[in-house]
Amino acid sequence: MEHPKKWMIRLALFLLSTWIGTFILCGRASLSSKVPYFQRFSQVSRQKREEIVISWSLSFFYKLRMLFRTMKLLVLYVFFTQVDEKDDNLSWKAIGYTGPDLKCKAQTQQSKTLKQTGFREWDDQKQEETLEDFCGPLYGGLINLKKPRDMAVDMLRGFGFPVVSVPSRKPNPSGSFNHSLAIKCDAVVIGSGSGGGVVAGVLAKAGYKVLVLEKGNYFARKNISLLEGPTMDQMYLSSGFLATDDTSVLILAGSTVGGGSTINWSASVRTPQHIIKDWSVCHELEIFDSELYKEAMDVVCEKMGVQSEFQDEGFQNAILRKGCQELGYPVNTIPRNSPPDHYCGWCCLGCKDGKKKGTSETWLVDLVSSGNGAILPGCEAIKVLNKRKKGRERNIATGVAFEYEYKGAKEICVVESKVTIVACGALSTPALLKRSGLKNANIGKNLHLHPVAMSWGYFPDKSPSHIWPEAEKKSYEGGIMTAMSPVVANFDGSGYGALIQTPSLHPGTFSVLMPWVSGTDMKNRMSKFSRTAHIFALARDKGSGTILSPTSVSYQMEVADEENLKKGIEKVLRILAAAGAEEIGTHHVKGKTLNVKKASSHEFEKFVNEESSRPLRGLSSPLCSAHQMGSCRMGVDPKKSVVNQVGETWEVEGLFIADTSVFPTALGVNPMVTVQAIAYCTAQSALEVLKRKNCR
Repeated sequence: MEHPKKWMIRLALFLLSTWIGTFILCGRASLSSKVPYFQRFSQVSRQKREEIVISWSLSFFYKLRMLFRTMKLLVLYVFFTQVDEKDDNLSWKAIGYTGPDLKCKAQTQQSKTLKQTGFREWDDQKQEETLEDFCGPLYGGLINLKKPRDMAVDMLRGFGFPVVSVPSRKPNPSGSFNHSLAIKCDAVVIGSGSGGGVVAGVLAKAGYKVLVLEKGNYFARKNISLLEGPTMDQMYLSSGFLATDDTSVLILAGSTVGGGSTINWSASVRTPQHIIKDWSVCHELEIFDSELYKEAMDVVCEKMGVQSEFQDEGFQNAILRKGCQELGYPVNTIPRNSPPDHYCGWCCLGCKDGKKKGTSETWLVDLVSSGNGAILPGCEAIKVLNKRKKGRERNIATGVAFEYEYKGAKEICVVESKVTIVACGALSTPALLKRSGLKNANIGKNLHLHPVAMSWGYFPDKSPSHIWPEAEKKSYEGGIMTAMSPVVANFDGSGYGALIQTPSLHPGTFSVLMPWVSGTDMKNRMSKFSRTAHIFALARDKGSGTILSPTSVSYQMEVADEENLKKGIEKVLRILAAAGAEEIGTHHVKGKTLNVKKASSHEFEKFVNEESSRPLRGLSSPLCSAHQMGSCRMGVDPKKSVVNQVGETWEVEGLFIADTSVFPTALGVNPMVTVQAIAYCTAQSALEVLKRKNCR
């Protein structure tokens, strides 16, 4: 876990292990009636401990509310995600969770065996088949710099990259780098997600030598476990334990080969027309109303196989669709970058069958199959190299310095390139630019998070009158997103409203979000896990934040955003009830619920109005973010933006940014198509630069 306030958790735990610290944090409730009266927290009775923890959640003191939220997150998440040597968790049977199916477990075990044996125990033919199947479509395009130096150098040269080996590897006092390797290429791309992957594929197919640096590691299809805890640790930034500095918003961001496209929920929504109008007219960015951008959306959707059909709708989306139809709310089918038969609820943990077409199944495959590119996983960029040349008003990007772990120590390498593309994501790109000497005041500012608030409904698998949805359907199975409602999205007006969709919640995440009012109550809630549907409201936020570092994010939600989320929650509660929920509730810390079947219409209206009007700020309800954008926004004025409309930074020539950080405002819908379309346009600009440089 990485968070600037982590020291406070350590301090609180230490205090609770002492009698005086327990008295400071817990007050008189921690006292005993017997001498010596004062007790450590572990000595306090269970009933009193629960009362104390609840008092923290409602405390006037913000820091105590932070302590409650953090402890709840850590304890419950670890309990419901930790697995034994058989990849099982003792609580899963009780809550109706199967975990990955038996076929998946068998494949994972085979992958472990292959790793341990190094394929030595397989005959030649079987070994060749297994290697390609095990490594996936990027097999042959990945270079592991942790291998012996000579082997890594030979692989790089085999891809056509000139390499010079240098003995010294420590930074020198002047701020430049002495390095172990110097690699030359036409273009270096930092990040392999929906932005970087597109640019890398386009440039490599055009015939240029492209090197992709990825901080995360690569997990091929057969090496994906679909286990929530291990996957969050392997594929998410900060192991999935990322939040704003005040812990008000929990943040999910991908950190693996393929970036967010590897672990997102498949939604592939084109840039809405009201956004195109806003960005092209109000922000004067003509690129968004151009033929090139229209072409870009067509190209990326075709590449990803985006389509709107599904053979069978999953539990949560069927509930959302039915509830909207019962109430007369508009409901649309979400296009996905997966085929109609892809009935999978584990896409947030990687795609085991490769049917979801993220960049590791599309654009990065183009990079590898072109023979012009390679991917270096486990390599983190530490500085974009740039210098001033005579007769130039701006510095020129000359490459990247990056580091990786080699034989237990940090090794520094340099890539010399003609163009440099930064696509680290909206959380990490600003820090890299600042480390590289860029001074633009907008770097790291104007961050938008698409804050999300959820409500839930319980649909028992056995009902006196009927069973719906079907008894065999589970909340965590099926396409994660196939239905959405714009009933409060205000698409026809300002576009600043809330979009209603469904999330992917496996046991750990589910337990973190559900209210905790006692141990017994939490057990009851978790026992209903597999038949509890969640629906959320996602706000196109006007509020914004600042990136201080990839793991230090400040964010302030505006009152208008909070009101839009409240309107969304009110609609969600009605949708759940209309779809047939027996019990409904929100994630508010007080944990109130309503039995819809037993409530009168007056009681129902009172509950909906009260719960949807509760404040969402001040840690009273958990807010989440899976979309981060705008921290290096695009514009026509260097005083108000970081890049121009071709994606090039105002300060450094030949330095492009191609990720969600360039969004001028919050988007309001799932961003994968939009970021890929922008990256496609940026790639065309980079191609023009490369063509000019090759003509000199």
